[in-house]
Amino acid sequence: MLLTKLKQDKFMKTNLRSKWLIFGLLLLSNVVFSQQNFTLREAIDFTVKNHISIKNAQLDILNADARVSEIKGIGLPQVSGNVGYTNNVLIPRFFIPAKTFDPNAGDGDVVAAEFGVANSGQAGIGLSQLLFDGSYTLGLKAADVYKELSKKALVQNKQQAAENVTKAYYGILVNEERMKLLTLNIGRLDSLLRDTKALNAQGFVEKIDVQRLEVQLSNLKTETKNVERLQELSFHLLKFQMGKKISENIVLTDKLQDINISELSPDNEFTLKYGDRIEYSMLQTQNRLAELDLKNQKAAVLPRVILTGNYGYSAGRPKFFDLITKEWFSSASIGFVVQVPIFDGFQRKYKVIQSQNNLQKVKQSFELLENSIDLQVKQGQITLKNAYETLQDQKTNMELAKEIVRVTKIKYKQGVGSNLEVINAEISYKEAQTNYFSTFYNALIAKVDLDKALGRLYNE
Repeated sequence: MLLTKLKQDKFMKTNLRSKWLIFGLLLLSNVVFSQQNFTLREAIDFTVKNHISIKNAQLDILNADARVSEIKGIGLPQVSGNVGYTNNVLIPRFFIPAKTFDPNAGDGDVVAAEFGVANSGQAGIGLSQLLFDGSYTLGLKAADVYKELSKKALVQNKQQAAENVTKAYYGILVNEERMKLLTLNIGRLDSLLRDTKALNAQGFVEKIDVQRLEVQLSNLKTETKNVERLQELSFHLLKFQMGKKISENIVLTDKLQDINISELSPDNEFTLKYGDRIEYSMLQTQNRLAELDLKNQKAAVLPRVILTGNYGYSAGRPKFFDLITKEWFSSASIGFVVQVPIFDGFQRKYKVIQSQNNLQKVKQSFELLENSIDLQVKQGQITLKNAYETLQDQKTNMELAKEIVRVTKIKYKQGVGSNLEVINAEISYKEAQTNYFSTFYNALIAKVDLDKALGRLYNE
């Protein structure tokens, strides 16, 4: 009986462990499948497809399409129908000489005769067709150019999104390496602290040597926590720039060591073409719009020709129901209208002046934009050159500081160096690491800014 109960208890415990194991595996699988892995290129591709600003720019293109169709509709036949009913509560009277109805009436007598019926109705359909309008033709061209401008605005939004994502992505990669080195530094300093405590217990080192290491270790742990929080914030920023929800989990698959530092060299050849910058291309489109607007204002002096046609029925009866049951009479007409502007109080003159001034402003903006692009390229080159050279120096400094830490520890363990020297070496090494990765990040950002200035940051 006891043996059977023991077997049952063992089975229940085994079954319970199996359930917990299955639950844990399911939980782990949900976490894994809920994560998304992104290289830098994949992150950019995701952004240009899903970010709200990109979607809004795509809606602007659809609006531009609709605007083009709307303007085209002006040149199509315009058809309208009408149905009306009038009840003449008081029928108007017209005064007619009495002799019209009675030859015996006096010369000055008149008759106040009702002219009309109590009920009247009409129904018809009207058509108008624009035959010629100079502004309409130019409006069609302007609408197509406006649509082109909307497409370029979409490209500009994509490039801005690519820039933001790239910078946020690089920030995470740099912080990731900093966290790794901080963890290694903590492990190395923790090991040194244990050895120092052992030496202190044996009377070979003073208590203050232990305390110095404890302070340094505490500072490292605090800095590590700060970097971890900064990394969490950096992930939130990247997800925001990508258009993902902050609560979603993402994993970056690119690594900082995969980046070829030689690609950051400012000595790489490049060719500056203003047309590669989307801002320059958009300004060219704005120039075309300004030219069309000026032509449109000048075309306002041309006549406007419209073909018209109408067909309908009408009836009038003293009684309302007779209006429904009795015959209605048809009518039809066709014609055309020529509208010729003669004098508009000099409005067209001043509209032309405004359009000319706007066109001149756009043309002058080309020089300003070209100078701005030249400055951005020069600034990007100098910034990248400084960051690249500093990066090389900081890498050498970091390796030298690492060697100093190694030698200082050996001297300390052999009794020919002080604990203070070890701590100072560790501090210098940590500062060298921080400077190296800060410079690495600055070089990456400078490269992004230079690529943006050259118009080669993002291409579909």
